[in-house]
Amino acid sequence: MGKLLVEGGYRLTGKVNIGGFKNAAVAIIPAAILAGDVCIVDNLPTIEDVNILGQILNDIGASVAYDKENKEMKIDSTKLEECYAPYEIAKKLRASYYLLGAGLGRFKKAKVALPGGCEIGSRPIDQHIKGFEALGATVNISHGFIEAEAEELIGAEIYLDVVSVGATINIMLAACRAKGKTIIENAAKEPHVVDVANFLNSMGADVRGAGTDIIKINGVDKMKGSTYSVIPDQIEAGTYMIMAAATGGDVIVDNVIPKHLEPVTAKLKEMGIQVHEYGESLRVVAENKLKKANIKTLVYPGFPTDLQQPMSALLTKATGTSIVTETIYEGRFKHIDELKRMGAKAKVEGRLAVIQGVEKLSSAKVMATDLRAGAALIIAGLMADGTTEISNLHYIDRGYECIEEKLLSLGAKVKRAI
Repeated sequence: MGKLLVEGGYRLTGKVNIGGFKNAAVAIIPAAILAGDVCIVDNLPTIEDVNILGQILNDIGASVAYDKENKEMKIDSTKLEECYAPYEIAKKLRASYYLLGAGLGRFKKAKVALPGGCEIGSRPIDQHIKGFEALGATVNISHGFIEAEAEELIGAEIYLDVVSVGATINIMLAACRAKGKTIIENAAKEPHVVDVANFLNSMGADVRGAGTDIIKINGVDKMKGSTYSVIPDQIEAGTYMIMAAATGGDVIVDNVIPKHLEPVTAKLKEMGIQVHEYGESLRVVAENKLKKANIKTLVYPGFPTDLQQPMSALLTKATGTSIVTETIYEGRFKHIDELKRMGAKAKVEGRLAVIQGVEKLSSAKVMATDLRAGAALIIAGLMADGTTEISNLHYIDRGYECIEEKLLSLGAKVKRAI
């Protein structure tokens, strides 16, 4: 799997181009099978999760051509006859569960092994199941598989007990091909929910209200192929903004939707960082000593849980004591022990992390415990004295495209090693 060697003490400067949004791409690719036609999805991030989803669709009978250089995937699901994802492929990423909604919508049945992904805490699928059952499906979980089947899907009013991005998207996928109208209340409002809805509409679906807490879907009999471009990745963008702040840098983060980054921008400004907006780019200038800040993760438009770990790494060098509250995933503080190996002063109390800023971090051998923890350790390595060795790179490769090349282009000193 290799290691990433990060030499600290170098100021990041220049411009970095942000790729397509991972969280949108991993839902849009499975959604393409609803068309029973040819779909072309571009601006895909060149990450391992996209590779795996392409392989899954190929394995179950679709024809997939992935052009990594042009970040484009052509998906022909014309001859696809069923939606069955065995454990060997479903275990590789959490987003494999979107095959349930897509398969149920297209074939009125789907069977998918319980998904894998990062171990960041409990991520139950009860709200997914609740939605499928409300639409008329029978759902069984046995022998490590989730199996959903319906003679016919009928539109329904569905209230989500908790705001869930995965459940919102999965129910949308199934409801697109249901009879009548489906209303999802207390729906997730994240930008990638909107992006998936826009993709579904480009294929002939009738989804309205995405981006609000009430989504209405009028079922259609048929859908068609489409060409669609994925929105920029707000989490990758936020990570590079934090990296610029961590190194006292001056970085233009290009190809972004600034509105999606408002919670990050606000916190960085609170910490004394300058953030300037220029259309589809943000310039982050860090000239002052970092100030403490309190972070509380919330569903959109609050501070994103996916940036809690990178931000908590930044707070290890802020003056004073900061408190980070994680309200989404209880297992998202595993990186704190690794940061402490580098000299951070921090302690975890349930869903709170109390971080007291230090003058400097020191290099160490550390291990990424999940995707965003890996990003946090890179940020810590950029701030530390000496060379930090980060293992478990497969987590980082799942969500950050060409991360060494992008960092090198900004003046960082990083390299892979066996």
